[in-house]
Parts: sequence; structure tokens; C-alpha cells
Amino acid sequence: MGRTLMRCAACGAEVDASQGLIFTCPRASLDDGVDHLLTPVPLEGSDWPESDEQNPFLRYRTLLFPYRLARELGLSDQSYCDLVSELDDAIAQVDGAGFRETPILQVDELGPDVWVKDETRHVGGSHKARHLMGVMIASLAVERASGRHQAPPRLAIASCGNAALAAAVIARAAGRPIDVFIPEDARDSVVRRLTDLEASLHICRRSPGVQGDPCMAAFREAVAAGSVPFSVQGPENGLVVEGGSTLAWEVVDQLRRKGLAPSELFVQVGGGALASGVCGGLQVAHRRGRIEELPVLHTVQTLGAYPLKRAFERLRDLSVQGSLQSAMSYGRTRRSGFMWPWETPPTSVAHGILDDETYDWAIPVEMMIATGGEALAVSEEALREAHQRGRSATGLDVCATGTAGLAGLLSKPERSEAGGARVLLFTGAER
Repeated sequence: MGRTLMRCAACGAEVDASQGLIFTCPRASLDDGVDHLLTPVPLEGSDWPESDEQNPFLRYRTLLFPYRLARELGLSDQSYCDLVSELDDAIAQVDGAGFRETPILQVDELGPDVWVKDETRHVGGSHKARHLMGVMIASLAVERASGRHQAPPRLAIASCGNAALAAAVIARAAGRPIDVFIPEDARDSVVRRLTDLEASLHICRRSPGVQGDPCMAAFREAVAAGSVPFSVQGPENGLVVEGGSTLAWEVVDQLRRKGLAPSELFVQVGGGALASGVCGGLQVAHRRGRIEELPVLHTVQTLGAYPLKRAFERLRDLSVQGSLQSAMSYGRTRRSGFMWPWETPPTSVAHGILDDETYDWAIPVEMMIATGGEALAVSEEALREAHQRGRSATGLDVCATGTAGLAGLLSKPERSEAGGARVLLFTGAER
């Protein structure tokens, strides 16, 4: 087995990325009904990185696919570290700061044993840059190992805000041209910042009677024409999922220093890459003995659109009739029966969780069922209350999307049976 092996979670197709960087399953097609997701096969082992390094892509490098790929291609450990540091320095020039461990705060005002992971002052003002940093590192490693200096391909992303900003920051730092497909109601502050970052903007309007996100449709056309999928949806680029795992690894280590472990996790969900990445990270930490038990996972969506909750309830019922493994296998190969675009254009104060469908849905659904978690859908009133309480209790300039997980916690005050920390992810700054 190649050390840089990637495998599709649905059909089992395997590729060795050292023979060429591939972002999507080679068997995938839009109309085959299969939920293809090509992600790195985790490297087996028991060692956990022990380091004071603040950059997560350096501290946790031995757990990350881009590092394994770089070494397989002949780069030394020092060459990888130099590559990441150079890119990080360039990001700091563009955005004011590079990648560093973000704080975790105990906030008694929000409930007993509630801890908040603060991503509001991260690169690009949210967690999204974590997902995309790994993709860029892998791409640069391939280029550096080959020694070829060709004109870089265009990058493409579909996003309504935070992901677009993160992608544009990293693209600018790496000297890559990027096309950003945004909805017509994108906030003026986001559009101004994207313009400052020299991103090429494409406004995508909905057509009456047509389901699905028009930004995603335009993005897919660009990728089909040769652009690199630099968007935060795992089925479009499986490497983005792992970047979110760095957030989970930080949470595990930060709580461990305080003699704690996560017992419950409330994660707001739009496209699902954050939840999938965090789940993957927690599973790695569990397999390597860093945590004894997986925390109970709860996901949070708005009553305006909750495609993940819909899929979760169908698969939970199916798993009761047989096994969780058989239910997930059935769901992944019959996607349209579990995950499809929301029937009406959704609206919410939590704009960032309004994806028409949860593209990365299967991983969090499986972990919710396995840990006894719930897929929660909360009202606009609950989202506004959580926004106000979250900002007041922490003093953070966090947006309504970023506090949506708190709305889920407030709607479910009873605790799981396990003791430990109840973790919230405040994932985006107010724009």
C-alpha cells in the first residue's frame, strides 16, 4: 500500500497521490447516485506529535497527508517545514497573521463545563482557511518536488462569505489566480475584501424553479474547464476535509493540558466540511489513544433548511433495522434518497449555514448515530438569542453563523452521561 494512498468512502476506488494529485474519485459522475468522497487513508501508528510549535500544519505534520506526500516525493522534513513557513509568512503579509493555535475558553455564563474554541481571529477570520491550507501545501509540494515551474492553474471556489475570503487570502499569498462564485446577496463587506485580494468575482443568480445552488453549478463548470477545485466541499476536493482535523487536534490537546477531554461537541453545519473534518480528527485522536472515548456529536442547522437532519433521521431509522455499517453503505450508494437540495431558497440570520445541501453529510451522520448524538434544527429566534449571548459572554466579535452551535446547546440543556467538556466552535468573525 502506498503511503500516500487515497480511497473513496463510497465505491472503494484507490489512487496513489504520489503518481499525480487527484481531488475527486476517478469513478465519480454527477448522475451515478453515489456519494463519492476521495480522502487520504490515515497512516497507522500510535505516536502523537508532542511539540510547542504554534503552526498546526507544522505541529501535526506527521498526521497530515500533505506531509506524507511531500516525503514520498523526496522532500526532506526540513524542506516541508520551509515550504509551510514560507507560505505562512506570505499569508501573514496578506492577512496580518499566519496560522497559529487558536484559544479555547471556559465560559461558565453559557452553562456548566462549556468551552468555546475561538476561530474568529484565525486566517481569513474563520476556520475555513484550515481546510484550504492543506490543499495548497500539497499542491506546492508536488511542484517543488518536480522542479517544474509552469504557469499555475486557476483556482475556483463557490462560497457566500468566509470560505471565499479564506481561499482568496491563501491564493493571493501563493500567487494563484482565483475565480470566486458568489450569490447576489453576498455582503458588501465580503465583496470589497475579495476585490482587495484581487479575486475574480462571478455573481450567480437563482433561476425560478431550478433547485440547487447556482454558485456550485458555475463552480463545477469552471473545474470541468480545468480550474483546481479550491472549494470547501469534500466531494469536490477530498483534501479539504483533513484540514479541519487540525481544529479537533488542538481542542483535544488544549483540554488535555487542563486534565479534561471533550464529552459533547455542538457543530453548526452548512456544507458539512467542518463537521467532517472535526469527526475525522477526533477519530484519529481516539485511534492513537489521545482520547479514551469519542465525544457525543450534535450538529446544528436552521429550521429554514436542514438537509442534514433529514438525512440523519432516515439513516438512523435504517440503522436500527440492521447495522450502522450496512445503513451507511446503503446511504452512500443511494445518495438521492438521503441527501438532496432543499426545496426552497433558504434564508437565515446565520447566512453561512444555508447551503442548499450538506455536501459532506455521511461522516457526521455516522458519528452522530455511533455516539448517540442528534441533528438539531433551531429557530431564527434561537439563533438570534445565541448570537447575543455568545457575544456578551465571551466578548468575541463573532457572527451569527459562528454562534449557531450555541443555539443547539441551549435547545438541549440536558447533558450526555459522559463527564467532561461540552465544546462549542465559534467559527467566524462578524463582517
